[in-house]
Amino acid sequence: MIYLGADHGGYDLKEKIKAHLAGLKIAVSDLGAFDEEPSDYPDYAFAVAEKVRDGGADDFGILVCTTSIGTCVAANKIKGVRGAVGYTEHAVEQARDHVDANVLCLGAEEIDHDAAVRMVDIFLNTHFSGAERHVRRLSKIQQREQEE
Repeated sequence: MIYLGADHGGYDLKEKIKAHLAGLKIAVSDLGAFDEEPSDYPDYAFAVAEKVRDGGADDFGILVCTTSIGTCVAANKIKGVRGAVGYTEHAVEQARDHVDANVLCLGAEEIDHDAAVRMVDIFLNTHFSGAERHVRRLSKIQQREQEE
């Protein structure tokens, strides 16, 4: 399942991503916002991140706000979530391959909609490499998370 969330600033891009995923017949759960009325990005980031945390290995989140920074900060407050800002296609690929990111955060005013859709495809089609160095680094993050 792919969980989508956006505040008012990311609403239009979220809708484009949702339509793209529907065209690919990918299961999507839209957690809002459902219009462009002013809203608070942490509400959607927490909702998506909690669904990803509680879901399975094939569950991912995609969050959209104006810059992607706020949603990414908020999502990463949820234990077990590895949110990454998608600012280039290469960064998105590395986020999955190296960090096993499970939430992609996109900035509606930072990238054009076509680039965002390409990044979503890269995010969903790139797998964690499982390389020892990446596993070791993620283990350090998880250990620290457990200490908090």
